[in-house]
Amino acid sequence: MKNLPDLLANWLLALWVGGTWAIGYLAAPVLFSALGDKMLAGHLAGEMFKWMAVFGVAAAIYLLIFRFNRFGSDAFKQGFFWLVLLMLLITLAGRFGIQPILEQLKGQALPQDVMHSLVRDRFQTWHGVSSVLYLIQSVLGLVLVTKANSR
Repeated sequence: MKNLPDLLANWLLALWVGGTWAIGYLAAPVLFSALGDKMLAGHLAGEMFKWMAVFGVAAAIYLLIFRFNRFGSDAFKQGFFWLVLLMLLITLAGRFGIQPILEQLKGQALPQDVMHSLVRDRFQTWHGVSSVLYLIQSVLGLVLVTKANSR
């Protein structure tokens, strides 16, 4: 039987990667297809992405500390450590770099929907950058799951 720190690391990894895939590729698309109000769908999806980012940051910090405590400086030689760090950096870039830009553009578009405003092209560009980073993070998460029990 694994000890509590091992279990917690496995649970956090599963929830972080699973949540990333569930929200990004299931919940958000369902919101946009099921709700008639695209602004509401965007707001709800944004809230889910925000809380997933908060969870991801917490999970990544735990996983990095856990691996360092378990392996010492050898943790720096492991792909797992660097994948977690890269996913953390992508999460931080999205949450604190790109999301504020998207929010600012939405604010500039008011009272219109951003997709029917003069800032539409800039919004689409930044949303595209965000989507590509999210896809990279999602794939890295799958790789991370395969490396979870390796040194």
